[in-house]
Amino acid sequence: MEQLISIDEFIDLIRRRIKIILLVTLLGALAAVYVAMQQTHLYRSSEVIQVKRPTVDDELAPSTVDRASARRLQLIQQQLMTRGNLMDVAEKYNLFSGMEGLPQTEKVAIIREAVEINGVAAAREGFADDGTVSVITITATFDTPQKAQQVAHEFASRTIEISANQRLEQARETLSFFSSEEDKLLSELETLEDDLTAYRRDNNLAISGSLEFRQTQIASVSSEILEIEREIITLRQELSQLDQNQRATTLARQTREIEAQIQAFENQKVLLEARAEELSRTIERSPRVERELGVFERRRQNLRDQLAVVSARRAEAEVGFKLEQQRQSERLTVIEPAALPEYPVTSSRKKLVIMGTFGSALLGLALAFVMDLRHPVIRSSQQMKRRVGLTPVVTIPVMDIKPIKEPKDNWRKRIKRGFAQYRQRARKRPKDQDRQGKA
Repeated sequence: MEQLISIDEFIDLIRRRIKIILLVTLLGALAAVYVAMQQTHLYRSSEVIQVKRPTVDDELAPSTVDRASARRLQLIQQQLMTRGNLMDVAEKYNLFSGMEGLPQTEKVAIIREAVEINGVAAAREGFADDGTVSVITITATFDTPQKAQQVAHEFASRTIEISANQRLEQARETLSFFSSEEDKLLSELETLEDDLTAYRRDNNLAISGSLEFRQTQIASVSSEILEIEREIITLRQELSQLDQNQRATTLARQTREIEAQIQAFENQKVLLEARAEELSRTIERSPRVERELGVFERRRQNLRDQLAVVSARRAEAEVGFKLEQQRQSERLTVIEPAALPEYPVTSSRKKLVIMGTFGSALLGLALAFVMDLRHPVIRSSQQMKRRVGLTPVVTIPVMDIKPIKEPKDNWRKRIKRGFAQYRQRARKRPKDQDRQGKA
């Protein structure tokens, strides 16, 4: 760094290394031009969708669809980014014209990378986050403005369509579920009522009254039996006390009348005893019957409670389905359609060339500085004074020791002169030989 303290030394460095600096700058500029020519401009278009609140307040007519729009948006995005849907969009707008040989996997990856779906959360009510989204932005980035606009609009339209279909289908399935549950409970309740009626019919005597009533009936029957027995005893005493001295016909008639009365009382006694015995058996099996009736009653009450709950939910589901069918619930609407982009979002080619050339020049300067650092030579009196502490008296400039180039025409003279010298040596050679022979 001691070699670049002053501006003069920096200029001297540039002058000494101007060739390497210009070479690196030229190569960098050419590379920047090549990269700029290979660059493809990209255009971006966005369509904004607003999540509108329901027309009817949720407290008056609650919807049966999940209110967390963020989760529904995630499901919609997953459906939009499926391979089949992306290829359908690509074929519809001919996104890969001229690239028929491109594999389908790469096409799908390109569209997934070019399309973004972002949601903006709605303002919170209190401290709870209910996952509600207020705005959905769909952005498409492609190599032409038309493709960017068409793809953004297509994905926005499909988002609205999928959202409406999902809400309607969910409301329909909810209504269908509660309707089927209501029919099932009604059928079970009707079957239970039939079983209870049959059980009552089979145990009609056993369930004619309570246990106390049956015991009262048994006591009453027993009293009637005792009264009949008294009557029978009285009649038999009358029969034994008949006057045997009266006429035979009169005695026979009286005897028949008393015996007929005794027989009638005997018949009544048999009936009353049978009734008493049956009531006794009824009392014996009464606890079991009461227990079975309690089971029937609990099952019936449970089914009625379930039916009341399911009927209420079915009514709410029916209201929610009507709201979805009439588009009166939460819905998506476009508030800012996708516009045709006028300028690319990528940097311009001129800017890229200028930045590349400038960077190459800086690289050339750095390379020149590194080459000077590898050869730390004292090149000026100021550097001599800073490093050694001595002030030089005389500074000898760098001498050019290269040989002076002769003009281009001197080679002919040198050839002529060479031939002349050769002829002179040839003439002298015979004389020298004669002198040697004489000697």
